[in-house]
Amino acid sequence: MRLFFAYIKEHARLIVALVLAIAIFAASFALYGLPLSAIAYPAALCLVPALAFVITDFSRVKRRHAEFLALKEITAAEEKLLPPARSIDDADYRRIIALLAESREEISRASLRRWSDTLDYYTVWVHQIKTPIASMRLTLQNSDSPESRRLSSDLGRIERYVEMALVYLRLDSESSDYVIREFELDPLIRRSVKKFSGEFITKRLSLELTPTEARVISDEKWLVFVIEQILSNSLKYTREGSVGIYMTEPKTLCIRDTGIGIAPEDLPRVFEKGYTGRNGRDDMRASGLGLYLCRRVCAKLGHGISAVSVPDEGTEIRIDLSSYNLEPN
Repeated sequence: MRLFFAYIKEHARLIVALVLAIAIFAASFALYGLPLSAIAYPAALCLVPALAFVITDFSRVKRRHAEFLALKEITAAEEKLLPPARSIDDADYRRIIALLAESREEISRASLRRWSDTLDYYTVWVHQIKTPIASMRLTLQNSDSPESRRLSSDLGRIERYVEMALVYLRLDSESSDYVIREFELDPLIRRSVKKFSGEFITKRLSLELTPTEARVISDEKWLVFVIEQILSNSLKYTREGSVGIYMTEPKTLCIRDTGIGIAPEDLPRVFEKGYTGRNGRDDMRASGLGLYLCRRVCAKLGHGISAVSVPDEGTEIRIDLSSYNLEPN
């Protein structure tokens, strides 16, 4: 219906001219005292072919409109698929569309090159920075003191920040290194927890790890990133008590802590990009990217993720591993 009104609007001048011509004829007949039926009858006869013309022409316009709608995302290579030019305006529009398609493709290629260069640079940077980190960690392994444990914890935090930067870039990359397969979840959880052993000891927090005895379908590397980010948050905002890891039905991995919790007004937005909430404003180190990246990774893998929290009692993050995506995009 919107297209029909647009069609009428486009031909409004012609319709007005036709009505005006009929009015002039009618006024002339009236001034000469001639019967109006002498013009009304021919006008009615002319209305039939006029309606037939309008219906036929509108059908043509509607068909061409549909053809152009189907070509909204046309590429320069597909320019030949455009409907044939039937007028000078059509030919001009076709040339403009072809030029715009070429320009859009060039912009897309340039953007992709810049993105690829950025990703390559940060990938190399990550691998380079991991070398001095590994060297410092080896040095600290020979010492077991509160200071060395604190430094090891800081190194682990640096590694996670470096990994976050790389994940942030890779999430929107057209290439991916997802390897979706079935594997046992418990060894993966134990490896993740081991990385935080120093922080558990330093903060004197207990770990309540209940074996899941589950096999899941996911990508090991990306799922480890999610689990480690959640554990990092739990340790950051838990001053005393414990961190618990267990499985609930239907195949939902839960990571619970007895930390400061999340304010009710912040809870719906904790997975938003850059949102830190009240806790983040109190802790100036918060970036608001950790849980955002977890949500993005889980979406790629087809897993659901949610949070339940009570202020001053703790937070529980739930990862639904019962669903998965075999072809992340």
